[in-house]
Amino acid sequence: MGSFFIHTPRLLFLLLIPMAAAAALVQGQGTRVGFYSRTCPQAESIVQKTVISHFQSNPAIAPGLLRMHFHDCFVRGCDASILINGSSTEKTTGPNRLLNGYDVIDDAKTQLEAACPGVVSCADILALATRDSVVLTKGLTWKVPTGRRDGRVSLASEVNNLPGPRDSIDVQKKKFADRGLNDQDLVTLVGGHTIGTSACQFFRYRLYNFSTTTANGADPSMDASFVTQLQALCPADGDASRRIALDTGSQNTFDTSFFTNLKNGRGVLESDQKLWTDASTKTFVQRFLGVSGLLGLNFNLEFGRSMVKMSNIGVKTGTDGEIRRVCTAIN
Repeated sequence: MGSFFIHTPRLLFLLLIPMAAAAALVQGQGTRVGFYSRTCPQAESIVQKTVISHFQSNPAIAPGLLRMHFHDCFVRGCDASILINGSSTEKTTGPNRLLNGYDVIDDAKTQLEAACPGVVSCADILALATRDSVVLTKGLTWKVPTGRRDGRVSLASEVNNLPGPRDSIDVQKKKFADRGLNDQDLVTLVGGHTIGTSACQFFRYRLYNFSTTTANGADPSMDASFVTQLQALCPADGDASRRIALDTGSQNTFDTSFFTNLKNGRGVLESDQKLWTDASTKTFVQRFLGVSGLLGLNFNLEFGRSMVKMSNIGVKTGTDGEIRRVCTAIN
């Protein structure tokens, strides 16, 4: 009994370490859960209802908003710079121009300005809408820290910093590490490709004259039957803009089937398939799949954690930035 009391302070200290780390993660860099609880208590509800309304008529907004948030955070941090209109802004570039969901953010902003003028940032609307989109595709929810402010600069030239479909694992790792994200975050966040599509132009090169080591000339890391399937959908001289599911057979459900497809050589993007062929990232894929002998990871749970980390990249808080009156233009 005496030893219990002797060791209790140390035990309590050890128990508090992970709790403190979790709190710091959720409330990093000046953002915190419930930031609008007094200034605009209905903020999260308004965003959620708006996302649900748009999702019912166009489910493609879910992966669209997820990509939008990712693309926003990887360029200048999570400051809604991706939403600004103009002749040479981030929004005009190939990766961003055709994303679904811009109208969702604009709709939510209009409603929030009516309810709480000048309070809720576009950056926070995007972060909240992304979480709500994942939930609508059967993913787990997570608490979104808020309190971001909106940026005033948006440059198309800076979109080159985004991870690309031809990136090697080393390049992907560096792009994520440069933003404070580790290898597990990389595999987890790329797992967001479990919903949504990609255009033929971003992977068609893998299907034709890619290699001399395969009978069909395709990327040897691809399953042969899958190559045939994709060649029918994306002919060499066909429509380069045609959209193809990134997670074959489960493109509308947030689950681990994306990782199963990678294991089976059915990753659509070269950068995705490399998560399986590279030993340093393969282990995380295996852990998400519950491979025997490895400590398992819950993909949905880890996705929320990695999203919180990502959503705190380079955020503007306090007096930095502004609260835009409309999301498509600086004040």
